[in-house]
This record gives sequence, C-alpha cells and structure tokens, in this order.
Amino acid sequence: MSSFDIRDSEVWQTVEEHFRRLHEPGFGTPFRIQGPTVSADGTRIAVTGSVYDELAGLPRDAVYLVDGDKLQPLTSTAGSSRQPRFSPDGRTLALLSDRAESGRAQLYLLHADQLGEAERAPEVPGTVEYATWSPDGARVLLGVAGLGADLAGGQGSGRTYRPADELPDWHPLVEAGIPEEAWRTLWVYDLATDAVSRLSPDGLNVWEACWLGADSVVAVTSPTPDEAAWYTGELKSIHLNGDVKSVTRSGIQFGWPAGSPDGNRLAVVEAVCSDRWVVAGDLLVGTPGEKLQRVDTLGVDVTATQWIDNERLGLLGLRGLETVAAIYDLSTDKTTEIWSSTDTSSGTRYPEGAWTKDGRLVLVEDGYRQPQQVVVIDADGKAILAGIAHAGTDYLLSVAGSSEAVAWSAPDGLRIEGILCTPPGDGPFPLVINIHGGPVWSFRNSWSLFYPWTPLLLANGYAVLNPNPRGSSGRGQEFARLVFGEMGGDDTYDFTSAVDALVERGIVDSTRVGLMGGSYGGFMSSWLVTQDQRWAAAIPSSPVTNWYSQHFTTNIPFFDALFLDGNPEVPGDKFHSRSPVAFASKVRTPCLNIAGALDRCTPPTQAREFHQALLEHGVESMLAIYPQEGHGVRAFPALIDYCARTLDWFQRHMPATKP
Repeated sequence: MSSFDIRDSEVWQTVEEHFRRLHEPGFGTPFRIQGPTVSADGTRIAVTGSVYDELAGLPRDAVYLVDGDKLQPLTSTAGSSRQPRFSPDGRTLALLSDRAESGRAQLYLLHADQLGEAERAPEVPGTVEYATWSPDGARVLLGVAGLGADLAGGQGSGRTYRPADELPDWHPLVEAGIPEEAWRTLWVYDLATDAVSRLSPDGLNVWEACWLGADSVVAVTSPTPDEAAWYTGELKSIHLNGDVKSVTRSGIQFGWPAGSPDGNRLAVVEAVCSDRWVVAGDLLVGTPGEKLQRVDTLGVDVTATQWIDNERLGLLGLRGLETVAAIYDLSTDKTTEIWSSTDTSSGTRYPEGAWTKDGRLVLVEDGYRQPQQVVVIDADGKAILAGIAHAGTDYLLSVAGSSEAVAWSAPDGLRIEGILCTPPGDGPFPLVINIHGGPVWSFRNSWSLFYPWTPLLLANGYAVLNPNPRGSSGRGQEFARLVFGEMGGDDTYDFTSAVDALVERGIVDSTRVGLMGGSYGGFMSSWLVTQDQRWAAAIPSSPVTNWYSQHFTTNIPFFDALFLDGNPEVPGDKFHSRSPVAFASKVRTPCLNIAGALDRCTPPTQAREFHQALLEHGVESMLAIYPQEGHGVRAFPALIDYCARTLDWFQRHMPATKP
C-alpha cells in the first residue's frame, strides 16, 4: 500500500468504529429526517428520511408517515424518494423519486385509498427539484433542472444528474458557454388530464417558484441559468396563460417566495446571501402589482414561510442563537411569537417546519443533546411524536460531551457569539475552531452541530468552538453586511479574540489551538495562518486561497466580486491583498489542505496552490483531493478517510493529552 493510504492505521480503525457504532444500529431506518409536511387538518404528517443500509456511498432517501411514535415507510427501497407534499384536501401525497432512473427525479402520487406504491406522473425532461400543489388541488407545479444544471454549493456543487456518457474515455471535456441542459424551467401537471405542460418561457431561468392563487405562480428568476446569475435574480409572476410580469427587483438576493391561497398576497425573503438555498433575512409582504412592504419579524432573520390562510403567514427563523416560530397577521399587521428555543432547533441548514390550518406547527426538532424528533406545537405546548433515537444515538450522546452558548467582544467592541462544545473534565482543553461556510450562515444548537466530525473530536478529547463571526445570519441584515467587501478584514479578529477570551477564562490551552472549516471556513483557515502564528495546526477544506485565480475558475465569479467589492484586474486590489497564497512566507502552521475534484464553487486548484506555496516556503503541508467529491466530503468511505486524516492531523500537532 502507498504510504499515504491510511486504511490500515489505528486512526482509521478508530474513526470507522465510531461511525459504525453510530449508524449500524439504525441501518435500514432514518438517521436523519427533514422537510415535514402536514395535512391541512393536522391528522397526517410525512417526512423525508435519509437512510444508510451500509457505510457506503451517500444515503438513500425515503418517505415516512408519522404514525404515533413510529415512522412508517411509505416508499420502497428502490431508488430515493423525497419531499412529500399533501394535497389541500389531504387525500393525495405528491413526492419525488428517481426509482425509474437513478439520479433523475420525477413526480409520483400516492392516494389515500390506494394500496401499494405511488403512481408515476407523466415524465418531464430533466430532473424535478421541487413540487407544490395549487390551492385548489387541481395541479402540481414542478421545478425542473436540466441534466447539466449547476448544483448549489450547499448541495455539493458539481452538476445535476447526467446520463451515462457514451463518448470514449480519450474524448476531451468541451465547454463553450452555457449548455442548453443548464436551464431550470417550470412545468405544470394537471390531474384532470393526466398531462404535463411547460409554463416558463424560453430565455427565463427559474430558481424557485410557488403558486400565487390557482392560476399564477411567483418565481425567483434570471435571464441566464449560470449559478452566478442567481445573485441578481428578479421576482416575477407567471400566469397559466403565459403572461410574465415583474414583481420586484433588489440589490441583494431573494428566497422562499410564498403566495396566499387566493392569490391576493405574496411574501418573499430578501437577504444578503452567499449561497443559493441558504437564505435568511427580511420578510417582504404585499399585494401583486404594488410595492412589497417590510414586516416587523421581532428581530428574526426569516428562513421559512407558509401561508396558513389568506390572512396569516407562518414563519420560522433565527434570532441570534435562538430558533423562533411566529405568525404574521395581515389584518392587524402584527407578528406573534409562538415558540422559541436556544436548546433545540429545527431543519437542516436553516429552521423549517409545516403549519396546519388552525395554526399548529410541525417541526423536526433536535439539539446537540437531543436526537431528532417530530413535534407538534400549539397553544397548549409541545407534543412529541416519532423520533430517530436508537442505540447509535445513545452511543453518540455518551461520547459527544456538552455544548453551551458563549460570547466575547471583538477588538472593535462588536459582540460575537458561538457554541462551545467541551469534553468531560476540567480545562484547559486543546481547541479546534470549526469555521462555518458562507460566510452568511450560522451555527445553532443542533445534532452534531451540523458536522459529523464535531462529536468525533469531542470523543477524542478536543473542545470545539463553533463561532458565528460578523457576516453570520441571525443578527439582522446590518450584521450580515459587515463582511461584504471585507472578507479577511475585521472578521479575522473575531476568531483571534475568541481564543484570547477562552484562554483567559481557563477553558483553552493557548499552545494547542487549531483551525478547520470548509468554503468560507476553508478560506479563513488558510487566511488566519498567514495573519497570526499562534495556530498549532490547520485543515482548510474546499478553500479559496487565491481570489484572482478563483474568479476565473469558479462557477460563481459574481460572489467573489460581491464579497470582496473589488476587481481582479486592478493590481493591489483585495483580489490580491486578501489571497492567502500571497502571504505563504508568513505561515508556520502545519496545514492539511482538502478539496473535492468535482467542486465547481471552489475548484481543487485552490487547495493545491496553497499547498505548493507552503512547501515552497518550507512549511509542513499535505494535500488530499477526493476524486468523487464536490464542495465538501459527504460519501462513505471518503468521509471516514477525511475524518481520520482530520483527527490524525490534530493528534500529531496538538495532541489532546500533553506529551
């Protein structure tokens, strides 16, 4: 075996055993549930469950019905099925599945009086990304991605499904502008005629859409389908007769559009964003054809919306480290908070839930010490239904330590918050600063703190700080904007001041502090080692290390110009002065540089550039590029390898037990 193959090493065996003890007791059942849907009367709840049958590849998805305290599978193990949605009358469940052709999702319908598997609706060209019912239940709106469309960074980057390539293996990869299969379109399935028809016109790319009444939709659109075009998206309405009208434009980004059942009101979230599908910001509500008005959401950055009826809009979001649910009443122009928590949260990347007609809320709730469970919240409190707890989650709770909210002051006096996870015992502990992506995203109290390596590090004696620096969501749009044009500026000191504060409190050993993170977290992990030599080890993943070359190789060059507020053609601009490779001579920290070969957001050449720059200056560096991964390492056994190399790197350079 190669000296770089660690599969026979003790650390590999340790990590493999960790994941086996976590997942093996739950093989064949969901290890994660998300996307709850509830019938209008609240009698039926369904979720998407992600299932491992073995520690190989990515999990498959399946649809489950919540039956008391049980999760009952509604779909077979053939392919993946996801995103269940109840019809307005609750009698039909729409879902998406790739059971007919792996990787290519189509619409299926399961009727309440039907036995057996769901029936496939007529095929649409491409792969269906989402489906929503019209308010009258007569049609289903389908958001369809071409078989060469970009995936968002949060989805792993790369492309959507491609058919098996019939070209010979010597054939070159050829690119020439935007391919036809890159477009995203809207289609409508009519239940009465059992037929599908295209709704969106040529030359209009639709990123997401929802019904606006029974005969129109409202959509986030752009004139081109490239991923960078999302950042300047325009909100448009499209009538079933084909008429397209502009609703509103913005200097920033849109997400989560929602139309009232009668079509007289629409809502959308406007926010400064770094990634598609990762939207948290201000709620705008109004009448089609009139200017949308900003709603007072009680300090909450809104991450999910749903019309309960024509006057009430349910919403969820973040307020600092709190997850908050509220209802906005148009008749009174008031927002009423109905639930909030810092101990638990909901959703995957951001809070999400589903509402009944009488205003009850269904959540998939979890916390660092709480495995996921389906709950129903009403005026009388919270009812707990089915969950995913088993012997594997018990094991994780036994080794994952504890979490607590912490705060500190940056040098300019700005309050910065985060979540600190510590192993049993007394400090000072060796500390790993786990830097989130974005930069507009945030940590909250969730199972494993979103990343599987966090409890693994705790199990091996490390404390992990999960900070929300300036630019993170949950603190309002002014706070999020602080990183615009300033990545690698004052946010640098949000991390160094955290270390100072935790060392002063006796929690952290100043000689054993390391860095890790992906995407923006990868950039900051690379950048921080050029600005301060206190770090004992660093693991930048999916990083940007040279903004100049990044701009001309990424699929989101608009992001670079937006967040750096610069121009790559100007010498001395931030494209150059904020690039870690330009300061490699200042680095003394051993760096393990990680990338996915299929990453189009932060191409693997970024990790290679920094690796080679460090070697040129005599700094210890290692480069690991995973050939089948994109923006982040997700599939087994690559995830075992990534976590094993991570644990080994920190154990070598900042061991949890002092030598």
